[in-house]
Amino acid sequence: MKGQKTISEIVDLWKEDKKQYVKKSSYSAYMLLMENHLLPVFGHKYKIEEPEVQNFVFQKLDQGLSQKTVKDILIVLKMVLKFGVKNKWLEHQPLDIQFPTTREKHNVEVLSRANQKKIMQYIQEHFTFRNLGVYICLCSGMRIGEICALTWSDIDTDNGVINVKRTIQRIYTIDEGIHKTEIILDTPKTKNSIREIPMNKDLLRMLKPIKKIVNNSFFVLTNEEKPTEPRTYRTYYKNLMKEMGMPELKFHGLRHSFATRCIESNCDYKTVSVLLGHSNISTTLNLYVHPNLEQKKKAIDQMFRSLK
Repeated sequence: MKGQKTISEIVDLWKEDKKQYVKKSSYSAYMLLMENHLLPVFGHKYKIEEPEVQNFVFQKLDQGLSQKTVKDILIVLKMVLKFGVKNKWLEHQPLDIQFPTTREKHNVEVLSRANQKKIMQYIQEHFTFRNLGVYICLCSGMRIGEICALTWSDIDTDNGVINVKRTIQRIYTIDEGIHKTEIILDTPKTKNSIREIPMNKDLLRMLKPIKKIVNNSFFVLTNEEKPTEPRTYRTYYKNLMKEMGMPELKFHGLRHSFATRCIESNCDYKTVSVLLGHSNISTTLNLYVHPNLEQKKKAIDQMFRSLK
């Protein structure tokens, strides 16, 4: 061993190293998990044993954190430990952490077909640039950050496609102990998120005349050179849904609605996955492909017919 260091000391060196390789948004997420969860518990230690990490996991779950969040925290912890072992500041301690079995079903909230039609009809009759963002999301399944980052140059009415190239998000940063936030315009979530989405006829008909007169460098939602941020747009969307008498649905529910309509229309799963910008098809399958009782009966009938 080169000389043992505390987890806190290793984290400081790991931060400088990691900053060179990851996006600013990812780095910010790592730092928040570190400051809020890991350093208060493990920062002073020279080594970490599996039982105390297992206990940490149970504590976090008892505090109300989701399994996904706790697993994200563990990913960061393991990166730091691996870095410490590699530099011979820590002894290797394998971690085999168990999570309680989850029994609740994760239901994806979507608009009914009738409500989706009502919203699209309303926006056609009450056009504003901000309303247009909701319409585009229902026609494309784009994420809220991607909608906020969309400029008119990304909308190609000649070829009938939307080019998704950027996203906007507000990130939390910790600089020398000072917590602050900043808006960043960056490439999307993963390389699969950079994609082309064909426009349907109604959307294309709506956008063609507008596209001829707008400034290409302006953002679609504001039709100005300054964008709106997701937090502000979520509030606008919430008020719009209330105004229309719609049931409460998170903005992300519009993306879920688009994907669900695609699956209901018997689109092949790979195409839906590519349209959504998922990093792999299993994400799409896990979220949206849940056969109903009718489909299950049909599968059983088909199987027995083939036996006769």
